[in-house]
Amino acid sequence: MTAEPLRLHNLSPVTLRQRLASSLLALDYGAAVVRVGSDLTGFATDLQRVYGAFSLVETAFADFHTQVRRGRGVRAYLRPQSRFLIDGIQPFDPFPREQALAHFEWGVNWCFAQRFNQHVLLHAGALALADRGVIMAAPPGSGKSTLTAAMMLRGFRLLSDEFGVLCPRSGLLWPMLKPLALKNRSIDVIRDYADEVILGPVYKGTRKGDVAHLAPGTSSVDARRQPARPQLVLFPSFRQGAALSTRRLPAEQAFAHLAFNSFNYELLGATSFNAVADVIENCPAFTLEYSRLDDAVESVRMLLAESTVTGNAR
Repeated sequence: MTAEPLRLHNLSPVTLRQRLASSLLALDYGAAVVRVGSDLTGFATDLQRVYGAFSLVETAFADFHTQVRRGRGVRAYLRPQSRFLIDGIQPFDPFPREQALAHFEWGVNWCFAQRFNQHVLLHAGALALADRGVIMAAPPGSGKSTLTAAMMLRGFRLLSDEFGVLCPRSGLLWPMLKPLALKNRSIDVIRDYADEVILGPVYKGTRKGDVAHLAPGTSSVDARRQPARPQLVLFPSFRQGAALSTRRLPAEQAFAHLAFNSFNYELLGATSFNAVADVIENCPAFTLEYSRLDDAVESVRMLLAESTVTGNAR
């Protein structure tokens, strides 16, 4: 019988702060490991809430070495700040100290987008049932993150809300499992959607509006080293009062939408082209317009089942 892993929510606040102070906390997202250090008590509290299901990782290796530190100089006392550092370098301006977790999340996303080019990074949510993967790409404000959260809360395995990590050699989707960033009205929608919701604090008036982070479920966290085979591509959009509708997209249109929703498509050139082309060749692609989350989740479940049958028949 496998022993239950030691998770972040099992650590005492004192132990967690000690690990952060010594930069001994490593977060295993699946495709990458990020080491983080911090001297901010509030950051430690917020981090433990939304990363509570993550197991404690004892490793000397990390892909990224980050810090979330207090501000410096007299302004740090007048307007307390947090600074995000990668390899000791501060790539952007400080945030208000009470937004330190949001600062860390955006900072890590920036690191992935800038420095993680061994994979094709699709600007898309990714989920799976067993090893059958769903890629959902859509612009901000489309309801993609809200639908991603709802699917996780209804039994899908979350791979990522932000990065569809596509391996160009195997064609598999790798988890890049981080808390889901919910914005504005989506926060209350998801808070009321299921009993098991664990949300971090609501950060008011950030650069992206009101933001709160949804903790990934334990089953998704424990499967973060298990890739999925792309099976379905979706381009969702929320429209108030709309009846559920889906439309199959021609391959060339789906390719354009997916390729140009990529962080490093141009940088990787032919590698990106071939990887995205393989996905579109092997996966049906649909638009999905919805207003009711449960209807949308069940529609995705049906489309995924149908694509699996079709794929097996090829």
